[in-house]
Amino acid sequence: MAVLITHPVHYSSALFRRVAEEPDIALTVFFESDISLRRHADPGFSADVEWDVPLVGGFEHTVLPALGAGRGPSFWWPFAYGLRRRLKEGQFDWLWVHGYNRPSHWLAMAAARSLGIRVMIRDDATGISRPRGRLKRLVKPLYFAALNRVAERFLAVGSLNAAYFRALGIPDEKIVLTPWAVDNAFFRVGDGTRREALRREFGIPADAPVILFVARLQRLKLPDLVLEAFQHLAPGAASRSPHLIFVGTGEMLPHLKEAARGLDRVHFAGFRGQRELRGFYDLCDVFVLPSMYETWGLVVNEAMNLGKPVVVSDQVGSGHDLIRQGENGYRFPTGDAPALAAALSDILADPERARRMGQLSRDIISGWDFDADVRGLRTALGLPLRTGGEKAAA
Repeated sequence: MAVLITHPVHYSSALFRRVAEEPDIALTVFFESDISLRRHADPGFSADVEWDVPLVGGFEHTVLPALGAGRGPSFWWPFAYGLRRRLKEGQFDWLWVHGYNRPSHWLAMAAARSLGIRVMIRDDATGISRPRGRLKRLVKPLYFAALNRVAERFLAVGSLNAAYFRALGIPDEKIVLTPWAVDNAFFRVGDGTRREALRREFGIPADAPVILFVARLQRLKLPDLVLEAFQHLAPGAASRSPHLIFVGTGEMLPHLKEAARGLDRVHFAGFRGQRELRGFYDLCDVFVLPSMYETWGLVVNEAMNLGKPVVVSDQVGSGHDLIRQGENGYRFPTGDAPALAAALSDILADPERARRMGQLSRDIISGWDFDADVRGLRTALGLPLRTGGEKAAA
């Protein structure tokens, strides 16, 4: 099986490593750019970033020659070439394409079909993932009718994504769930020493609850709504008054710092790599992602692995699969600061209940993992499912 994806991303690369463990799946990943393997400018973060976890290794991979390989991913770029020859030489059975809206991916799917290679598509679009104009809404069914002729499988990352495919005419028998997941084992490594070090770093009292926001500080993520809701929270005793930590950088950082001037319980941690993020998730008492629209939001998976209650807007895709309202967190109407404040207050009011909510988060996310992805992928490929013992023996 060949995979085509724009560039190495820690989430997808961790999944590829897991798939490569399957003894009867010969996986080769084709990247259109290697920009993420080195320090690079990330417009979303408004900063140069460098990841602190391996993005390649543990699976066969090739970086294709491409036009615009040094640019960030967009509609046109990177525009890879030379894949057809590699598909033919590799005698592949399947091409798994991440995304369906780039010209280079259209050509790749056409090349695969011309060689008799079966195609599967994975994408995370949903009916709530972003505003769409009238023309796009009219054209989309026609476009998906063409995709339906090209692809034999559509790998859905969640229930809203599957519903989106169905609404655009993809038949149920072609849709297979391969859930958006993170490396659960990686994020479950807590570190009490690191947790206390972070409290000292930001001057947070030992028993003060912590609200955590992790994302690019962009307008569509609504970090300013979190700050507004935080200011609505009733303070507790001096040591129990909640603190708010923003992890990330982006276009709204100057505005947020200005709005938080004089609020000594609001902290800005800047960009942090995956290893450091575990400490912040471990530190917090509740995680919040209030985005205006968000196809999924894998930071929710990360926080749940550390056993945290989660509050998200009703436009965050993951909330519809991972959050049980009032049990392990809350979904609130997008843009409603009082509703967000009420959800946070409800969780923080009872530390023992918050702990139970967090444990339920951890239980839920335990089944939303790479093993579930592999089961879905094997179903899509028509391969028999394996038990843990069979896999180990193989």
